[in-house]
Amino acid sequence: MAKITIPDVVRVESIAKKFILRKDDSLKERIVTFGRRGRQHREEFWALNDVDFSIQAGTTVGLIGHNGSGKSTLLKIMGGIITPTRGRVQTRGRIAALLELGAGFHPDLTGRENVFLNAALLGQSKAETEARFDEIVAFSGIGDFIDTQVKFYSSGMFVRLAFSVSIHAEPDILLVDEVLAVGDESFQRQCLDKIREFQEQGRTIILVTHGLAHVTEFCDRVVLLDHGKLVFDGDPNEGVTKFRDLLEERRLAQFSLSGEPELDTGYVHDVVVGSVQNGPSTNFTPGEDLRVAMRLEHPDGIRDWNVRLSLLNPQGITAISANTVSLDVTRKPLTGSHWVEFVFPGAQLGNGTFNLYLALDSGSTTLQVLPRAATITVAPIMGAGGLVFTRPKVRVSAGK
Repeated sequence: MAKITIPDVVRVESIAKKFILRKDDSLKERIVTFGRRGRQHREEFWALNDVDFSIQAGTTVGLIGHNGSGKSTLLKIMGGIITPTRGRVQTRGRIAALLELGAGFHPDLTGRENVFLNAALLGQSKAETEARFDEIVAFSGIGDFIDTQVKFYSSGMFVRLAFSVSIHAEPDILLVDEVLAVGDESFQRQCLDKIREFQEQGRTIILVTHGLAHVTEFCDRVVLLDHGKLVFDGDPNEGVTKFRDLLEERRLAQFSLSGEPELDTGYVHDVVVGSVQNGPSTNFTPGEDLRVAMRLEHPDGIRDWNVRLSLLNPQGITAISANTVSLDVTRKPLTGSHWVEFVFPGAQLGNGTFNLYLALDSGSTTLQVLPRAATITVAPIMGAGGLVFTRPKVRVSAGK
């Protein structure tokens, strides 16, 4: 049987984008520095630098990175809104870009008039818009105000109508930039349901969002940008973990906690994870007794101390959390070296890589934080998934 080849619908080839940042503070300074000294008040900024990847039809790709990493710039280049300085983007099919919602709306026109105006900007004919008009209005939930000028709309009404117009353009490729959080909770659920519907229809979706839970839930693949460069392209869970590591590196480079010790004189040493049954290991099987142990030291001694720990899944959701104070653990003054051991009987962890967060407090003061003190990898078990694992009992019976 011949192998089916899925075609590429987006090809990003050596894309680079340069912006010129002006440092003039006023129009007067621009006039004074024009020509003779103008270049001294200009700075080149490369938002993207030689980015290469391709996207197959029917896939959902998450585009993630810190603020200023180039995500939105790349999405605008894909949508044909701006042109690259170098390289090119090739696309196949109709594109709908949900980038700046309502960018084509006119405040003095009614909602009805703006629906037709915005749909025309997205490439729809008047007949296509008329055929979908009732569905657009129903999805937006502003039917009573559709013939009111949009300048009287609330911000929520405005973006709901704009979002509804965009997603009803029936695109082959949908570009989504930070718009899954528009409106109230009910409308957000509608938006997410629409994304799932697009996936079932085999449409290609490129999603930019800081909601990493959405990335791992919806995406088949993740592209991670860092300072305009592609640093990861692959599994969503791995990509999100890599992104969190980058963010933590940036945080630690810029900030330090009050009283945090130097790395070579830290209070927490020799962190050990594993199971009671199989000993220290970074691999864990659901149902075993999870063991976390650490050695504590303090050169001057601490009387009122507390150890806090959390086990977080790749999306940053806490699976397990505990601390010695809330557990009412008897704690002697911390002088010299002490071992502290936590055992969680029958820990039913779901599959994935979990990060161990550790903190040592003295009274109300945090002495040390280790965001990635250790990792635990739980292998997937066929037929079950989620934050926790439990093997269900399934019964199938005939009858009404």
